[in-house]
Amino acid sequence: MTAPHDPRLVFDTVPEQFEKWRRHYCPELFSFIVETCGLSSEKRCLEIGPGTGQATDFALATGCDYTAIELGEHLAEVMRRKYSAFPNFKIINADFEIYPLEKEQFDLVYAAATIQWLNEEIAYPKCFDILRKDGFLAMFLMSGNYQDTNPELYSEIQYVYDNYYDSEQPYRQKFGYLNGTEYGFSFVGKFEFPGRREYTADEYLEYIKTHSDHITLKPECRQVFFNGIREAILRHNDRIVFDDRYILYLYKK
Repeated sequence: MTAPHDPRLVFDTVPEQFEKWRRHYCPELFSFIVETCGLSSEKRCLEIGPGTGQATDFALATGCDYTAIELGEHLAEVMRRKYSAFPNFKIINADFEIYPLEKEQFDLVYAAATIQWLNEEIAYPKCFDILRKDGFLAMFLMSGNYQDTNPELYSEIQYVYDNYYDSEQPYRQKFGYLNGTEYGFSFVGKFEFPGRREYTADEYLEYIKTHSDHITLKPECRQVFFNGIREAILRHNDRIVFDDRYILYLYKK
C-alpha cells in the first residue's frame, strides 16, 4: 500500500478494521477524567481525532455538549453512523491544526493517542486558546508490554522485526506530552491505570494491521513479516498477552 501524502490519513484507509480491532481505554481512566475535570451536562468538550470512538462513549454519557474533530473522512463517517442519535453529539471533518475554532468555548479538550500526530507548537497554543479559564487538557495513550509476560515470544517477534520489517511510513513520535507548561498550562499530573489484553495469532495480526507503520509495510515484506509474527505466536500456544498501562497527562489552563 502506498502511504497517503499526509501520514495522519493512513488510519482512514482501514476504518472498519480500526473500529473492530482497536481497543477502548479502561473505565477507571474515563471515570477519573469525568470526576477530576467535572465533566457534566453543563460543560462543553472537544475530542481531537476520535478515530471510530475508542474514547467517545464516556464523554457522551455525561450529557456534555460534545464535539469531535476528525481529519479522516471515512473515520468521521463511522462516527456519524454510531453517534448521530445522541442529541449532544457533533463532529467536524477537518484538520484541527487549521480549522477555525472560537476561543474560550470548551471546558475540556482531550485526545486519545492522536495529539502526537500534530505539531506541538500549534496544538498546545490552540488547545490553550479554545479552553475556558480553569479548563482541562487531557491526553492519554496506551503502553503495551508483552516482554514480561513471555520473554521468549518477545525475542522471537523482535527477530521478525529486525529481519523483515520495512515500512514506507515508520512511526516516529515527536510530540512532547510533558511540554505543556512551556505553552502556559499548569501540569496537574501524570496518572497510570493498569489493563490487560490477550490475542490469538490471527487476532493479533488483525490488530497490528491497524497500526500506521504496519498498514504501510512495503509490499515485498508484508507476507513474510506477518507470517513470521503469526508462526511465533502459534509456537507459544497461540496466545500473546499484554500487561498494559493507560497513561494520562492532565493539564489545566
